[in-house]
Amino acid sequence: MARDYYGILGVRRDAGQDEIKKAYRRLARELHPDVNPDPETQERFKEINQAYEVLSDPNKRQMFDLGADPFGGAASAGPGAAGFGAGFPFSDIMDAFFGGAGAARGPRSRARRGRNATIRVELDLAETAFGTTRELAVDTAVLCGVCQGSGAAPGTHPDTCDMCHGRGEISQVTRSFLGQVMTARPCPQCGGFGSVIHHPCQECSGDGRVRTRRTIKVRIPAGVEEGTHIQLAGEGEVGPGGGPPGDLFLEIVERPHEIFERRGDDLHCTVQIPMTAAALGTILTVQTLDGAEELDVRPGTQSGQVIPLYGRGVQRLNENGRGDLLIHVNVETPSKLDPAQEELLRELAKLRGEERPPGKFAPGQQGFFSRLRDAFNGR
Repeated sequence: MARDYYGILGVRRDAGQDEIKKAYRRLARELHPDVNPDPETQERFKEINQAYEVLSDPNKRQMFDLGADPFGGAASAGPGAAGFGAGFPFSDIMDAFFGGAGAARGPRSRARRGRNATIRVELDLAETAFGTTRELAVDTAVLCGVCQGSGAAPGTHPDTCDMCHGRGEISQVTRSFLGQVMTARPCPQCGGFGSVIHHPCQECSGDGRVRTRRTIKVRIPAGVEEGTHIQLAGEGEVGPGGGPPGDLFLEIVERPHEIFERRGDDLHCTVQIPMTAAALGTILTVQTLDGAEELDVRPGTQSGQVIPLYGRGVQRLNENGRGDLLIHVNVETPSKLDPAQEELLRELAKLRGEERPPGKFAPGQQGFFSRLRDAFNGR
């Protein structure tokens, strides 16, 4: 004679799955052998496991409601009927108690988020300094235009899996020293989706997406530099099953400039001037990112001195203002003189009392930042 599994769990015959699950968990905690080790409680613990296995499975519950016991004679088995099978995972017992693998999870969606993608974008210094707009060709996965992401051929649709009946998982009963424990595993026939595509789309082979090359227009902000990553949300690959797309990341690569060296938002370059121009001063025409400008070289300019052009550097990223252009002066000393030039220099040395100069010695060597500080201080 079949047992009253509803009475064992203490629920009504019309109780829903959530109510049955809550009743089972409450009783499992109360009657667990670790809490109540006496034999009578252990037998009661086996009964509630068996009752939950029947009432949580729609097919077994329907069989029981029609008057049949899914376990037949197993319902009245004695304490010795429950053995600890070889290789039985203890995790399955805990999952069944506290909502792990034994909890109903339902079918999983075929639509999953797509992967992110990264492409390298090479830019000139002027493009990174002031920003630019680029059209980029991207090889990526897009939504299949034939099946619109369903994966099924036109005129067909995924069919409910006949093994799991659309639940996406199958139940398995294992006998242990605690009694019969039911666990759930993804259905091997449908892969946990709850449905099977018997007629896949020929365009995407059932994946719901196809690979193609598309062109996108992107705005590169002013002030980016080597290694900057720009995120374009939703411009990555469409996910399997027509899932939402991932993101596209642009990795900035800055090409070397023939004149300027970039250090943060500042630009550096070197200009060579003859000794006479450094001594007497001169006006030079120098190139900047904004075009040609005049540079005032003051008399007595020394080799290694830095002349700044403020606001002629790179636009600061996401901020107002620009860096500076720092021009390093290199005074060129003539290595070959004709007789007239040599005579004039000797006369100049005589007038300045520099025919046999003693020289000026200082400890160490002045570094770049020291020269930069002296340049701003007008030394």
